[in-house]
Amino acid sequence: SLITPMTMRYVYAAIFFSANIVAWVERENPITYFSRQRRSGCSHHDCYAAEGVLTISFAYFLFSSIMFLSTVGTRTVHDRRHSWHFQWWWLKVLILFACLRISIFTPSDVIELYGKAAHFGAGVFLLIQLVSVIRFITRLSYKCYLKVIIVSVAAYSASIVGIILMFYQYTGCLVNITFIVTTLVVVCLMTLISLLSKSGLMGVYIVFLCWSAIKSEPDTRCFKKGKAGSGDNWITIITFIVGLIGITYATFSTGTDDYKCLNFRNVVETENDVPYGYGFFHFVYAMGSMYFGMVFVGWDTHHMSEKWSIDVGWTSTWVHIANEHLAVISFGK
Repeated sequence: SLITPMTMRYVYAAIFFSANIVAWVERENPITYFSRQRRSGCSHHDCYAAEGVLTISFAYFLFSSIMFLSTVGTRTVHDRRHSWHFQWWWLKVLILFACLRISIFTPSDVIELYGKAAHFGAGVFLLIQLVSVIRFITRLSYKCYLKVIIVSVAAYSASIVGIILMFYQYTGCLVNITFIVTTLVVVCLMTLISLLSKSGLMGVYIVFLCWSAIKSEPDTRCFKKGKAGSGDNWITIITFIVGLIGITYATFSTGTDDYKCLNFRNVVETENDVPYGYGFFHFVYAMGSMYFGMVFVGWDTHHMSEKWSIDVGWTSTWVHIANEHLAVISFGK
């Protein structure tokens, strides 16, 4: 049968991706919609845009929370909640639309409170994602050692190349120089004190976090985005779409991490065990909904990001830097 817990993961991912698209649409075109639908609202564009994003985020958070509470603790396929996780889609669609309706008519003060709570939830999501990455690297280090060494050498080389490219392109101010130099020192130290099989792959992740932090900077002398021509517009749009896919994939992969091995095949202990933790899966999506809410408003509900942009703002930059430092600390444990 095509309707299985494994295939339905992709349906949940598609719904999550759609929620991201709707949140972006509401961010770009918020005023007309919310001036008619909200019972209490804002007085300027940024506030309307933030409410638009957070309303969609809150709706999906409610849906994922309901799914989490109704599936957490499911252990075997004989549990009635097993079929609820991947069947009864007509009822789930009704619940999803009910959550959207509730979110739309939720007072602005409550949405603002949710936005503050979403900072914490998004942080939890990043922490879970970090643990997932470290677990993956650790598992990889103990499998096919010779091949892993080859991959790790390539990864370490890629880290150094990435740092060189960042030096070439993003050293417009002292802040960026500090970010890049710190990352270089950390990558070198990790290589000296740990196995290359782990440090090489972790180095790539840390360099990626540093690059993400710099790319999140607003248009200042530290990072000049420049005037976009027609070609640059297409690059911006493609980057935006890739960013959406990245958010969706990060949520999807993290939600099933505990039940996946190196070759991405699902591991079950007995024939009666569920293939992955349904409750944990929906919990990650609930936190992921808070995360995309923060990403679309740049972690700041008072200043909106530019069109076709995701995760832009100084708050976003420092979130990535904090995540990088946390990754280094976790790696050393």
